Amino acid sequence: MDPRHILAGILTLAMFAMLGNMIKKDHFDSFDDGIRSDVHFNVLKVESELQSKINGPWEEMKQELKPCWKPPSLKAGAESNGYITLSLKSGPEFHMPQIAVAVVIARHLGATLVLPDIRSGELGQKRDFKEYYDLDKFYSSLWGVVDITREIPADVASENPTVVKVPNQVSEDFLVKNIEPIFEKNRYLRLAISYPSTNMKLEMKQNDDIESTTCLAMFSSLELKQEIREVVDQVVENLRALSNRSDGKFIAVDLKVELLEKKACQEVGASGRKNCYNGYEIGQFLKKIGFDTETTIYITQTWWHENAKALKDIFPRTYTKDDVLPDDQKTKFLRSQNVELEKLLDFEVCSQSDVFVPSMPGMFYGSVTGRRIGSGRTQILIPANFLASYGQASDHVSAYVSEKKHLAYSCFC
Repeated sequence: MDPRHILAGILTLAMFAMLGNMIKKDHFDSFDDGIRSDVHFNVLKVESELQSKINGPWEEMKQELKPCWKPPSLKAGAESNGYITLSLKSGPEFHMPQIAVAVVIARHLGATLVLPDIRSGELGQKRDFKEYYDLDKFYSSLWGVVDITREIPADVASENPTVVKVPNQVSEDFLVKNIEPIFEKNRYLRLAISYPSTNMKLEMKQNDDIESTTCLAMFSSLELKQEIREVVDQVVENLRALSNRSDGKFIAVDLKVELLEKKACQEVGASGRKNCYNGYEIGQFLKKIGFDTETTIYITQTWWHENAKALKDIFPRTYTKDDVLPDDQKTKFLRSQNVELEKLLDFEVCSQSDVFVPSMPGMFYGSVTGRRIGSGRTQILIPANFLASYGQASDHVSAYVSEKKHLAYSCFC
């Protein structure tokens, strides 16, 4: 054999090896941080996956809806009649309605809203609003709608506020009968917001001012501070990178095993419908309505739990926060005992995923749905009639969307 042919062959193989290393470095090193070892792929495997796309009953994101509430009339410069205080509790899904009802009450009374703190029910910690949310956005969105102050004047703060229990949706009639008489006696109120119902249906017809103020406060005033938004964006980007075979599309499942274990997930009525679903049931549901088992799934379970493994057995590409967070953010988001950051991350990822599947009813499901309606991400699927025929994915779209029962439809069009 001609030595020149041998040399040419060796050089060709070396060039291919060098090219392969360059491709690997350029496209995959950026995804190394925060992803489990079983997520790393070699070049040949990824190239073969790119040639073999997986199918599923994905819907294209609908056109983003526009705010259609009437702007509340401006009241800037009016003299304050008193002060309204509250603490935001229990996670971002509760923060939205809490802020909305507080702004509605303060505006109706002509009172100044004191910037709320944020408290975790589990840890009893109190944190500043600005640790999580964009303060400038909050002020600017509500400018002229309600006066906001960071601190109560010293002479007022020395007094004890009157604690007033209010539901998470208030009518003008409720304000006149139940809030105004108390405010006339003590112009320093602290709100204790209750939840007679945890659904997000519009419980009552509001007057135009209350409706527009509610829409503005709930869907336009709260925005994560930039540092947290950047981490959320990186997590979503990592999940889309892991979903290369489905054109970057992934499913988010609100699956918290500890909460499910506390709930009585029993059948409701004679139809066999359940009010919450475990990992196995959700996995079977997604598979039977047509999602490929190689589909990427994000679950809100923080750490791996044996009862979440049933979903991963069906969909091996199932990941937790620990799998997809950048390494340099894990201490802050997962190991700092700051559960609010974990909740914020889950809330945002579930709001931005291509498909959202709640495992149980409640405020998380309702508030995420509200965010998704406004952005056009309305593929929200509810496992139902687990023992019956599954039908098409479109048969399982949330009634919040299919029947437009969510209060967001009074705000967006």
